[in-house]
Amino acid sequence: MGAMSMPRQLPVWLPPALLALAVTLTGVTGAQLWRDELATWSAATRPVGDLVRLAGTIDAATGPYYLFMHAWVTGVGDSVVALRLPAVLAMTATAALTAVLGARLYSRSAGLLAGLLFALLPSTSRFGQEARPYALATALAVLSTLLLVTALDPPPGSRPARRWARWAGYAAALAALGLTHLVALTLLPAHAVVVLATARGQAGRQRALGGSGAHRSIVRPWLLSLVPVVLLVGPLVVVAHGQRARQLDWVDAARPADLAALAGGVTQSGVVGGLLVGLAALAVAALGRAALLPGTAVLLPVLLVFTVGALVPLWVPRYLVFVVPFGCLLAGVALAGVPFLPALTIVALAGALGLPAQAALRRTHEWPRSALVDYAGAARIVADGQRPADAIVYSPRDSWLFLDLGMAYHLDDHRPRDVLLTASPARRGDLWATECARPAQCLAGVDRVWLVMAGRHGDPLAAVSGAKGDALRAGRTVEQVWHPPGLTIALIRR
Repeated sequence: MGAMSMPRQLPVWLPPALLALAVTLTGVTGAQLWRDELATWSAATRPVGDLVRLAGTIDAATGPYYLFMHAWVTGVGDSVVALRLPAVLAMTATAALTAVLGARLYSRSAGLLAGLLFALLPSTSRFGQEARPYALATALAVLSTLLLVTALDPPPGSRPARRWARWAGYAAALAALGLTHLVALTLLPAHAVVVLATARGQAGRQRALGGSGAHRSIVRPWLLSLVPVVLLVGPLVVVAHGQRARQLDWVDAARPADLAALAGGVTQSGVVGGLLVGLAALAVAALGRAALLPGTAVLLPVLLVFTVGALVPLWVPRYLVFVVPFGCLLAGVALAGVPFLPALTIVALAGALGLPAQAALRRTHEWPRSALVDYAGAARIVADGQRPADAIVYSPRDSWLFLDLGMAYHLDDHRPRDVLLTASPARRGDLWATECARPAQCLAGVDRVWLVMAGRHGDPLAAVSGAKGDALRAGRTVEQVWHPPGLTIALIRR
C-alpha cells in the first residue's frame, strides 16, 4: 500500500503552516530576550541615522535586518511578542514553502510530510521565537529555491514576459536572502549546480531533436539574476569583512568533530537531528540524481562554511539553520514511500523526541540551557528597592552579555542613573557604551549604587577590577547581595 494522498481540495501548504504557527506561538514569551535579541532591540529602537553608524562600526551584516526591525517596531511596538512575531511568521511561511517545494519536486505527500516535520523540529521553535534574522533567512532560502525551480521549468507555452517575471522574482528573493543573512548565500553554489544540470539536460534533449541553444537560454537569465545580488550585497560583504575580527572574536576555528555535531546543532536536538539525517540518507539512496537539489542545498553550504571556518572564525551552527528545510524535503520523500499513517507516526515521533528540547528552549535561549541569565529578575530586584537618587554600575560593561541593555529593556526609563555613562551605544554607533575615565570623580556624591555583575560573586566589590573597583570600594560597603540566575546584584552604600 503506497502513501495515502491528501484531499485535492486542501492546499498542501496549509496543514504545515497551521502547525508551525501553533507550535511557534506556544510559549513565545517563555524565554526572556537573550543577549542577541537585546542587541536587536537596541538597534531597532535607534533612529535610522544611528543605525547607519552602527552598520559602519560593527554590525553591517545584520544592518538590513535591523532596518526592517526598526520599521516593524515603529509600527508594532517592542514587546517580547512584537519583537519575535516576524520570526514566527517567517518559520510559518517556511513550513508552507517547504511543502510546496516538495510537492513541486516530488509529490504532494512528500511535500506535506516534509512541511509537517519541519514545523515540529525544535529548531523551528528556537529560531521562530527569536528576534534575529535566521528565521527570515530560512524562509527566503526556500522561497528563492522554489522560484528558481519555477523559472527553470515554466509551464508549456508561457510567454517570454512571464518567464522573465519569474527570473525577476528569483533575483529579488536572492538579493533579500543575502541582505538578511550573508552566510545564507552559500546556497548559491547549489543553485548553480541545479541550473547547469538543467541546462545540460535540456541541451541534450534539444540536440536529440536537432536543435541547439538551450544551455545559453537557461544560464543567461540565471547569471543576470545575480546582478542585483552583486550590486546590493557586494558592498555589505566588503564592510562586513572589515568587521569580522571584532564581530566574531568569540568564535573558534572549525574542527572535524563540529561536523558530526552539526545535525544536533541546527535542529537543537541530537536525537532529532540524527533521525533527520537517517531519513535524508534513505531518500538520497532511493532518489539518486533526483536528490540533486535538496542534497546540494544541504551539503554545499555546510562544506563551504566548514572549510572557511577552519581558516577564519565563522563556524557557528545557527548560521546554517537555513539548510534544515532541505533536509526535511529529503526526509519527506523517504516518509512518502511508506503508508501515510506510519509516515505520520514517524513525524509525530520526531516531534515527541524533540519535546525535552522544546521545553528547555522556552525557558532560555542561552546555551547550555542551564546557563540562564535572568535580566528580568535582576530588573525586578532593582525596581523594588531603588530610591530616586540611586545610581547603577555594570561590571563588565563591554561584555557580550549586554548587562546595560538588559536592564534598560526591563526597567525602561525607571532605572537608576547610569552614573559612569559618558557616551551611549547609539551615540558611539556601537553596541557598547563609553564609561567615565575617572570613576572616582563620577561616583562622588553618590550614596547608593546598584552594582550589576555577570556571573555569581560572593564578594562583589572585590570582583570589580581596575579604577572602577577602586572607586566603588573607597568608603563604601555592600549592604545586600542577590543572585538571580547568571547575575549578581549588589546594593552598595557609602
